[in-house]
Amino acid sequence: MSKGYRIIATNWRYRKFEIDIIAQHHDQMVFVEVKTRKNDTFGEPEEFVSRRQQNFLIAAAHHYLVEHHIELESRFDVIAITENNNKPTVKHLESAFYPKPK
Repeated sequence: MSKGYRIIATNWRYRKFEIDIIAQHHDQMVFVEVKTRKNDTFGEPEEFVSRRQQNFLIAAAHHYLVEHHIELESRFDVIAITENNNKPTVKHLESAFYPKPK
């Protein structure tokens, strides 16, 4: 919120899909996946957002936009949290992935 985002929903569900955060930032809808890891031994948290999960998020976001009659540009962000030695590091990756063209 300190960056000018207006949080619209958290943990929003569509069927078996869930979007962690839905926000509006200026004239864009932002759909956010939050990934947390205890450490980075096996990789950064954002590396665990698989293409399959991205597709689920994209489908859910599409449904949200249609259901709420929203015609704004959209993007998909990832918030990656790593807790090394009980010290959380937070990264906000804007436009972390895009819908794959058909």
